[in-house]
Amino acid sequence: MSFTLQIGANAPDFKLPATDGKTYQLSDFTDKVLVVFFTCNHCPYVIGSDEVTRKTVEKYTPRGARFVGINSNSKNTYEEDSFPNMVNRMKEHNFPWLYLYDESQEVAMAYGALRTPHFYVFDKDRKLIYTGRAVDNPKDTSKMTVNDLERALNEHLSGKPVSVSVTNPIGCNVKWDGKDKHWMPADACDLI
Repeated sequence: MSFTLQIGANAPDFKLPATDGKTYQLSDFTDKVLVVFFTCNHCPYVIGSDEVTRKTVEKYTPRGARFVGINSNSKNTYEEDSFPNMVNRMKEHNFPWLYLYDESQEVAMAYGALRTPHFYVFDKDRKLIYTGRAVDNPKDTSKMTVNDLERALNEHLSGKPVSVSVTNPIGCNVKWDGKDKHWMPADACDLI
């Protein structure tokens, strides 16, 4: 059994506070497609691809997709990833997705989040149909050649099977509590 959710798995439930002052759980979302993605405030792979993600959200929300970002990074490892900084980041950038805080990191464990960003796409029955990266070069989207997330959404919303349902997420490791940033391997992008 892999650490991360397998295709066909049910979306794990959650109940998390959001930067808009409300608390959300899985049952609050009744859209045709639910995209849950693990993200944060500081990772250069997140920052580098936020505007591409914004365009994807703006393109697919009218087609029945809902986008929910979750920050599970430990604020003890990176203070930039604290809830007040999440609120500030949403105010500054006005991103068109909900931004939830998983302080206990239990939701990241339930989903098997590996990196930031890491995307999970669920159908109307909340079965996993795609997991992995959004694009192949999230740190520098001027060099990206493929948008796997958009391909998966487009295929599914057009009634087709998702042709590539699993890709490797590209980004920083999730910052688990109790593991300081120097414990992580250099490729975790902490030294960037």
